[in-house]
Amino acid sequence: MIDGNKQEQNPDEVLASRFPTAYTVLFLLIAVIAALTWIIPAGQYERVMSEEIDREVAVPGTYQIVEPNPQGFVDVMLAPTAGFYDPDSYAANAIDVALFVLFLGGFLGVVNATGAIDTGIRSVMQRLEGREIWMIPILMVLFAIGGTTYGMAEETLAFYIILIPIIIAAGYDAVTGVAIILIGSGIGVLGSTINPFATVIASNAASIPFTDGLLLRMVLLIGGLVICIAYVMRYAARVKADPSRSVVARQLDAHRQVFLSRQDDKAAVALSVTQKIVLIIFALTFVVMIWGVSSQDWWMANMGALFLGAAIVIGLVGRLGEKRLTGSFVDGARDLLGVALVVGLARGIVVIMEQGMIADTILHSAENSLGGLSELAFINLMFWIEVGMSFFVPSSSGLAVLSMPSLRRWRTSPT
Repeated sequence: MIDGNKQEQNPDEVLASRFPTAYTVLFLLIAVIAALTWIIPAGQYERVMSEEIDREVAVPGTYQIVEPNPQGFVDVMLAPTAGFYDPDSYAANAIDVALFVLFLGGFLGVVNATGAIDTGIRSVMQRLEGREIWMIPILMVLFAIGGTTYGMAEETLAFYIILIPIIIAAGYDAVTGVAIILIGSGIGVLGSTINPFATVIASNAASIPFTDGLLLRMVLLIGGLVICIAYVMRYAARVKADPSRSVVARQLDAHRQVFLSRQDDKAAVALSVTQKIVLIIFALTFVVMIWGVSSQDWWMANMGALFLGAAIVIGLVGRLGEKRLTGSFVDGARDLLGVALVVGLARGIVVIMEQGMIADTILHSAENSLGGLSELAFINLMFWIEVGMSFFVPSSSGLAVLSMPSLRRWRTSPT
């Protein structure tokens, strides 16, 4: 006898119930990397303090074999905690990013409690009716500017929650909203013109002016951005004309329920004076964040403090009261708690590699594979090596300081 309830289940829900969560996948990766520490030879570079990024970095050419330190069950269990904060690690810890995510969630929770974002979304969509497609190039250009000037990456976290409801309300899907942010900022970072955390530090490490290749980077930035905008706009137009062509077509109703639970009323809406002030403070918060990161050496702690202070100001302006203000902040932080946990688990993988002394061995193998290659082969192989190394050295600054001296030695060596 066939169970009628099972016949009515959504295939995507069945698949989701069978596929492990991100937490399980990351924990399994920690276990796999721990097993590799019993197989891959242990080795280590000498390290020196880098003034550019204020942490220790490896010195190319100093790799040597060391006593192995294979990771066991206890190390695997400790890795997620050490991923958040490990005082013995030479790489960045995740506690600052995780706390920033929680403060960001609390800030958004307070803003949402005023109703300003919901009302603002409905007001914007009514004014842009029929011209929503032009949001895509405008927003992607703005995100690309952030990427090319200061390496905008973690700072985009706040915009997903803000932008996706607007994009879905315009008749597109969640993938369109993600693409605007991720591809926009990504192509900006790829064509980093004056990005101090990538281009400038890498140029200093290679002992060349950061203006070298600026024209080519501009061509890469503008050309890549045009292609990306055209692609996203084409996809968005196709989804709006036929929602079944969305890559998440089966989740469209669920996404609308999550992101537009209060957006179904088509009646005319207007922002109150208080809500307008809240949105102004909301926008100014991100302006201050961009200013601080790009010119004042701000990082996660500073940005977290900014969002905490802005949440308090918005709560006072919105007259939420002490209990509702704190309650909204805690609820908002709770909504992003899963993201914060993922950050720590992902960093735990790097901790296992460091403690097992195999991270430098992998980097050393990558360095050795570049010798004696032609320019064309070198460029293509270097690209994929950098992609792989980015999993082991998550900091673009640290990766630049490590890899650029090797590139310089290859460039100046006789062929």
